[in-house]
Amino acid sequence: MIELRPFNTLGAANHGWLDAHHHFSFASYHDPDRTNWGRLRVWNDDTIAPKTGFPTHPHHDMEIITYVRKGAITHRDSLGNEGRTEAGDVQVMSAGTGIQHSEYNLEDEETTLFQIWILPDRRGEKPSWGARPFPREDRAGKFVTLASGIAGDGDVLPIRADARVLGATVRAGDSVTYPTEPGRHAYLVPAKGRVRVGEVEANARDGIAVTGLDSITVTAIEDAELVLVDAA
Repeated sequence: MIELRPFNTLGAANHGWLDAHHHFSFASYHDPDRTNWGRLRVWNDDTIAPKTGFPTHPHHDMEIITYVRKGAITHRDSLGNEGRTEAGDVQVMSAGTGIQHSEYNLEDEETTLFQIWILPDRRGEKPSWGARPFPREDRAGKFVTLASGIAGDGDVLPIRADARVLGATVRAGDSVTYPTEPGRHAYLVPAKGRVRVGEVEANARDGIAVTGLDSITVTAIEDAELVLVDAA
């Protein structure tokens, strides 16, 4: 099954400083057909105005991955961690037994990002945070794992879930293939560019939900930047 979820059908909330679009039910947006995709629970497409952001607030028992598309986000948390994650890079917060954090755009330009929440395999773990750069040129023409809880995925940001988050950049006319399993849940969003998966064409920021396949081949109709979650 390949299901297109166009950007204009997503839940939305514009708070002035934050323009948020929700691929899955979140906050005041509820769609019983879009509550999760396997262990993938949240995919928010956020635009944050300069010098604004999310004040300190709590989370627990959730794996939260932030993929910055433009600008940068500055993180501070109750564990004493602080870091600035720039466009193309990724941060991961394992909320575990509980953590409080803030996320601010301290830049002079808008920050755009995907915030992805994945349900953990284990509850009650010690909270943690980490970030690292993932240069876009290293993902040219192939999927690269950015964060994973799957054994054998090597030097990536760790999460505590049977899932991985991947990125790729693809030139117009080229294709990339990702091997999956029929029982898993894949969710693909082009951060930019128009793409085709099977007979389905998607614009930037559309969602493509895939299950029941042995592999996923993505063909770029325009130069594209892809983010993919593969979850149990």
